[in-house]
Amino acid sequence: MKLYHLSETREFDEKKFKRFLIHDSPYFRVLNFNLAAGQLFPVHKHSADGQVSIQCIEGKGFFLGDEGAEIPAEAGDLLVSDINEPHGVRAAEDSDMRILVTIAPPF
Repeated sequence: MKLYHLSETREFDEKKFKRFLIHDSPYFRVLNFNLAAGQLFPVHKHSADGQVSIQCIEGKGFFLGDEGAEIPAEAGDLLVSDINEPHGVRAAEDSDMRILVTIAPPF
């Protein structure tokens, strides 16, 4: 068992989002991304099998999908999709946003 303190990765950069690898194993990978207000984690997809979860752990913004889809997101909201489906995130213009991303299996 291992305990991670996400408070230790609460850093923002006005020029680009911050990325922290929290956990990596043969079974799943957990990453923390911190987006300053208005920053974009571009919509993308991976040519792999598996699923991704994106949980908003602080702030507010939008989960992004295919064809311009925007789903409002705030702390506590969780998006789950296949890893080969388009996905991204944008922080609201007036709010920093922190997300926790889990990829299973990792690639």
